[in-house]
Amino acid sequence: MTTFLQKSFALGFTALLTVACGGEDWQDSARGQPLVGDPFADRIVSFSPGTGAGFGQAQLPGIVLGAPQGAGAGSGSLDVLSLGFNGVIVLEFTDIAVTDGPGVDLLVFENAFIKPSGKPFAETGVVAVSDDGVSWHEFPCASSDVANNSPGCAGVTPVYSSSANGISPTDPAVAGGDGFDLADVGLTRARFVRIRDSGANGYAGTSGGFDLDAVAVVNGVQLP
Repeated sequence: MTTFLQKSFALGFTALLTVACGGEDWQDSARGQPLVGDPFADRIVSFSPGTGAGFGQAQLPGIVLGAPQGAGAGSGSLDVLSLGFNGVIVLEFTDIAVTDGPGVDLLVFENAFIKPSGKPFAETGVVAVSDDGVSWHEFPCASSDVANNSPGCAGVTPVYSSSANGISPTDPAVAGGDGFDLADVGLTRARFVRIRDSGANGYAGTSGGFDLDAVAVVNGVQLP
C-alpha cells in the first residue's frame, strides 16, 4: 500500500471498519482500539492456476493486494489475475481481520461489467473464509443461475472504486464488487479468504475464468 493511498483512505477506514462485539477474548481486547493499516489482503498464501490462467501472473503479488482498480459499469479492469478453470487463490489479512458486523463484512472485486446490450458480463467465483487457514466455510454459489445473476457468487457486480476516483472501497453501497456476510456461514472472524473459479466461465487464451482484482474488509478488528 502506498503512502498516497494510506493518506487518501485513512479517515474512511477508521469510520467504516467496525469492531464486532462479543464475549471472545480477541473481541474484548479490540474494543476501543483504533484500526490501523489498510483493509485489503496482505499476503498470498497459495495460488493454483487452472487451464486458461496466465493474465496478471507477472505482476504478482501486488496485482491482487491493495485497493481495487475498478473501471466502472461499462468496462472491466485490467488490474486483475485470471485464475483459469477451477483455479484457486488463498489470501491472508495480517493486520485487520474480517468480523461479523452489520450487513456485508467482506467485499470481493472482480472485473464484471455491463455490455452495451444491457446484459451483464460475469465470470463467477466461489468464496470461502477461514480464521485459521485450515477449517473453511464456503458461501453457496449458484453459478449456473445466470438469469438471477448467479446469487452467492463473486464476479457478478461491476467495480466502481479505484485508487484514482476517491470512491470508498469499504462501503458496499458505492464500491461495487460482491459482498459477503460472515453470519451466512456461521463464522464470527476470518483472517483468510479463498476464491475458486466456479468452472462455469470462458477459458480461451491466457485470461480465462474468474479475474481477481482485490478483496476488502468492511467490518473488521485489529489484529495483534
